[in-house]
Amino acid sequence: MAGRVITFLSPPERCEYLPDRTWQLQYEFASRLTTAEYMARLNGGWRRFGYAIFRPACPSCRMCRSLRVPVAAFRPNRSQRRAWTANSKVVTVKIGAPSRSDAKEALWQAFQRYQHDDKGWPAETADYDEMFVRNPFPTEEWCYYLADRLIAVGYVDRLPQGLSAIYFYYDPTERRRSLGTFNVLALIAAAHQRRLPYVYLGFYVEGCRSLEYKARFGPNEVLMPTGQWEPFSPGL
Repeated sequence: MAGRVITFLSPPERCEYLPDRTWQLQYEFASRLTTAEYMARLNGGWRRFGYAIFRPACPSCRMCRSLRVPVAAFRPNRSQRRAWTANSKVVTVKIGAPSRSDAKEALWQAFQRYQHDDKGWPAETADYDEMFVRNPFPTEEWCYYLADRLIAVGYVDRLPQGLSAIYFYYDPTERRRSLGTFNVLALIAAAHQRRLPYVYLGFYVEGCRSLEYKARFGPNEVLMPTGQWEPFSPGL
C-alpha cells in the first residue's frame, strides 16, 4: 500500500447495526491508495470513508457480510421497476468530483436528523470534508436534481472491477420517490454502460433495517469467510 499507513483496533462497544450485540472494528488510515489496492481490500471485506479503511473484527459475531451485484445477471423486481419509471425521466444525475457546499451539507444534516428520529441512528459528528470530499484516490460525486433542486447526493468509487457505493443521502421530504433504490439502479445501469462487472453495496446485516434492503437487488453475491463470493438472494 502506497504512503504511510496507521492501523488500530477499536475497543468493543455496542453495535450500531444490531444493538443487542457488541462490535469491534479494525481500521487502517492510508495517506495514499491506488484503486487496485483498494479493490483488493474491498474483495477482502474492507470498506472505507475518506482515508479510513475498516472491516468488522467482532470476536463472536459474523453478521456483517459484504454484498455485490453481478451487473450482467441483475434483474429488477416490480418495485424497483416502479422506482426507475417514477424517477428516470424527471430526476437528473450530474457526476463530478466531490465538493462541499451549503446545499449539500444542509441536505446531509436533514437526512441525518430524519434517520436518527425514524431509525434510531446515532448522531453524526464527523466532518463533511473528511467523510466525503477528501479521498485517497479520485472518487465520483453523484448529485440528483428534481428540476433545479438538489434532492440527493451519492459518493461512488470507480474501481477496476466495478462501482462501489460509499454513501448516499436524500431529502426526507422526497422519500416516497424511493431515491435510495433509484440510486442503486442508476449505479447498476452506469456499470453496465462502462462494462464493469460488479456494483459493490457494502455490508448486508440481517436484522438491521438500514442494511437489509441491499439483498433485494439480485441476483447478488456475498463474501464468505473463505474469501470466496457466493450467490446470496434472501430478499427475492
